[in-house]
Amino acid sequence: MIRIVSLVPSITELLIALGLAPWMVGRTGFCIHPASVVAGIPKVGGTKDVNLTKLEALRPTHVIVNVDENRKETVDALRRFVPAVIVTHPCGPEDNLTLLSQLTAQFADEVPAVRPAAEALSERLRLALAACRETAWPTRRVLYLIWRTPWMTVARDTYIARMLAEVGWQTWPPTDGGPTGAARYPMLTGDEPWLSEIDEVLLSSEPFQFGPQHLDEAQTLCPRARVRLIDGELVSWYGPRAAEGLDYLRTLAQPAS
Repeated sequence: MIRIVSLVPSITELLIALGLAPWMVGRTGFCIHPASVVAGIPKVGGTKDVNLTKLEALRPTHVIVNVDENRKETVDALRRFVPAVIVTHPCGPEDNLTLLSQLTAQFADEVPAVRPAAEALSERLRLALAACRETAWPTRRVLYLIWRTPWMTVARDTYIARMLAEVGWQTWPPTDGGPTGAARYPMLTGDEPWLSEIDEVLLSSEPFQFGPQHLDEAQTLCPRARVRLIDGELVSWYGPRAAEGLDYLRTLAQPAS
């Protein structure tokens, strides 16, 4: 009998969408969707501060982790008592197809309903990608802010940046952060000369919860930009939100009337 713990909020939602909720025995406190289902799954701490003692007591056969979300030392500790530690690292919307294949290979033999559910999500994603790519989007310089004090944004090799690129939005600064580490989420001083050339400032709803009270401050940072709030879950959560996120970005990227 499989016993699954997910330490990744978006993958918790994905596992439930794949029909695996009855086999889930643990999740983080940040795994909040769908609320009616996760309420019945025990918490084992946060993504960065996992309660390993509590997790081990759940006797999981599989624990799912993520390169960006979880600490390497946590993963190393898990490998001492978990038979299967599944490491995920989607870095762009198409990587959801690989993720779905990965989870299908792990669980479909024991839970056959996983396979058709994964195929449906894969097809939905392919259609959303095709819809993005049939438009010749004008290139826009975008500052996507995920934190305040200090300002923090995303490197171009992150999942968020590659989602935005599907509608022609190029994130700034124009740097890659590498496969792991803090460089994937650069800090800004606020006096970078290129800030005056930004076309769009997007204030994410997570991990920092930007709101209307931050719009003027962001406008001062980038005086000529259009400043908007954006649903961070739709842009950064992979799994079942990926296709919806691409549709959402297509709507946002339509030229202003």
